[in-house]
Amino acid sequence: MKADNMKKIIQKAEERGTAEHGWLHSKFSFSFAEYYDPNKMGFGMLRVLNDDIIEPGQGFGTHPHNNMEIITIMLKGELEHKDSSGSGSVIMPGEIQVMSAGTGILHSEFNHSQTELTNLLQLWIIPKERNIRPRYDQKYFSLDENQNGMIKTVSGNKSDNVLYIHQDAVISIGKLDAGQKLNYNFSYKNNGAYLFVISGRINFGGDQLNNRDAIGIYEADNFEVSSLTKSELVIIEVPMNQPVRMI
Repeated sequence: MKADNMKKIIQKAEERGTAEHGWLHSKFSFSFAEYYDPNKMGFGMLRVLNDDIIEPGQGFGTHPHNNMEIITIMLKGELEHKDSSGSGSVIMPGEIQVMSAGTGILHSEFNHSQTELTNLLQLWIIPKERNIRPRYDQKYFSLDENQNGMIKTVSGNKSDNVLYIHQDAVISIGKLDAGQKLNYNFSYKNNGAYLFVISGRINFGGDQLNNRDAIGIYEADNFEVSSLTKSELVIIEVPMNQPVRMI
């Protein structure tokens, strides 16, 4: 699709929802929990993007999920995970966790450190199939070995040999040096991409995006960004409108 047909939605960091619980400091890109904005109900099949900071030794007690693909991207610190499937681990910076809640799962998440803060991004993506068997996986991805480029980390295509989720989606992370350009080609036709700036400053067609700003891009086959400073990005490619199948 030609670039002049591309559509975009810019979301600035300061426009996100906020929750302060003493032990938890959260920023919500979309409506979540007590934060509600009818204009921010998700981006296509991406329903949640939370930027959470958890105080030392604190966390989320055991709670349920179902029929959602939950992806946790560790930015700083350590997160201890336990769930009703018997999975348990400590997730470290550079690691990504996926959990298919499916028919239902109970889990808890705690800052594993008693002295350091934990910072993570948690994404919820609506699956293309409901009532699947719950599953859990995690993997370490080295950004340092892929400076000036994106790494595919999560995919709905098992042949990609990365973390798998039940959706025609792709999650990529990467770093760019100042002056570096990135051309992103969509993996699935009619998908959109939600680009979140973890750190740094980038240019997208004349729009400048800074730390924790984001842009949603859709009705396009590809797009280009350039980095104005050393930057770290996550690109979340998802279907924009898709029926969910029961299995």
